[in-house]
Amino acid sequence: MTAVLSDSSGKSLIRIRGLKKSYQLGKTTVEALRGVSIDVQEGEFTVVLGPSGSGKTTLLNIIGCLDRASSGQYILDSEDVSNRDFNDLAEIRNYKVGFIFQNFNLIPVLNVAENIEFPCLVRKEQHNRKELAEQVRELCAEVGLERFMKHKPDELSGGQRQRVAIARALITQPKLVLADEPTANLDSKTSDQILELMLRLNHNHKTTFLFATHDPRVMDLARRTVRIKDGQLE
Repeated sequence: MTAVLSDSSGKSLIRIRGLKKSYQLGKTTVEALRGVSIDVQEGEFTVVLGPSGSGKTTLLNIIGCLDRASSGQYILDSEDVSNRDFNDLAEIRNYKVGFIFQNFNLIPVLNVAENIEFPCLVRKEQHNRKELAEQVRELCAEVGLERFMKHKPDELSGGQRQRVAIARALITQPKLVLADEPTANLDSKTSDQILELMLRLNHNHKTTFLFATHDPRVMDLARRTVRIKDGQLE
């Protein structure tokens, strides 16, 4: 029987059982995930800690509906998404998941405010532009960027760019925010500031955060840490 890593309090936002993912590289089969089982509760801040090649990015890609598992069950917000096609996964992703990336992934021709509001504009629904502008302004203030709303990404420091990415992930009020190595390109002081900001936003917004990293220093600030090695959670 596979052990299930969970926090017994609260309602499960993520429920994963026996998740496996394999890739074919030429004649070689690579097993990226080997029977992962985990529960993540609503409002948690969970860090997945593991070295490069451990399977943590593959796990986050499946949880974020960017990829599908080879086998196993994945339930997100009480909805079984295990065998959905990629169009369905895109719809679920757009409405339930926010992303923070290692390389920020900002649009260089858009300013800070435009980058933050962009996920709302790609949805099919109509938005009240005045209300959206106010939401962007409030988020900019919350992440310390109110004075930089008209700046382009190349006018910002690495830490400021990551703050834009964090605000962008929150603008749609997602159930879940996934952060894949979000501090990898930052110095240690800025990394600590970004992590503390994410912890504060997790507390203020009650949004579930799942953070993947290979940096053991993160353990000092994380509320819950699970380790992954060779495609298995320890």
